[in-house]
Amino acid sequence: MRDLLRRGEIEVKGRMPWSSNGTYLVHLCLGEEEDAAIYKPHAGERPLWDYPTGLYRREVAVHAVSEALGWGLVPETVLREDGPFGPGSLQHFVPAHFEEHYFTMLERPELHDTLKLICLFDLLINNGDRKSGHCLRGEDGRIWGIDHGLCLHEEPKLRTVIWDFAGQPLPADRLADVARLASDPPAELADLLEPEEIDALRARAAAILRRPFFPRVMSGRAYPWPLV
Repeated sequence: MRDLLRRGEIEVKGRMPWSSNGTYLVHLCLGEEEDAAIYKPHAGERPLWDYPTGLYRREVAVHAVSEALGWGLVPETVLREDGPFGPGSLQHFVPAHFEEHYFTMLERPELHDTLKLICLFDLLINNGDRKSGHCLRGEDGRIWGIDHGLCLHEEPKLRTVIWDFAGQPLPADRLADVARLASDPPAELADLLEPEEIDALRARAAAILRRPFFPRVMSGRAYPWPLV
């Protein structure tokens, strides 16, 4: 899939609905291989007062963090400089049960371990926009996290719908992964983030290890809008 994302010919099929920034469904083709992907060009971003331009790079950086942890929560995501509308991120399109989202999955206790892992991941990446619809359950049953443009800021920005595990211990079997990230973040982040943002990622990981519990809601600003 990585070669297809990196080198495949891109054909825009249409703009995704309900996206605040330009987000496009595209068809990829490389020889006999073809698939769908989500393209987020730099040119389609709305300027934000609290995040620097280039949110598409954060999409790629979050995937790199997920892979470094070994958690596989984010669909394959790469940079493409030659997109139809200029540089942007290209992410594998996940065929999913799109009627489902975090709140519907929360009703199924057998999915809670994965939802807790996404919650822990959001603490690490400082996710500023974890809406319920940003949790997908693939047609194969696998749960994914998507839409990570508002992540990895150096200042605290956490806004999420996932507060149902507040006060509970973090998954003990994942703390060694967090420790590894704290000491050795992925090298490719140097090309995607500012040094201060990488330092902040390491600091968040270290703080999680010092207090391995899911945090509690501190204010109404802890929730994104809309929730779904």
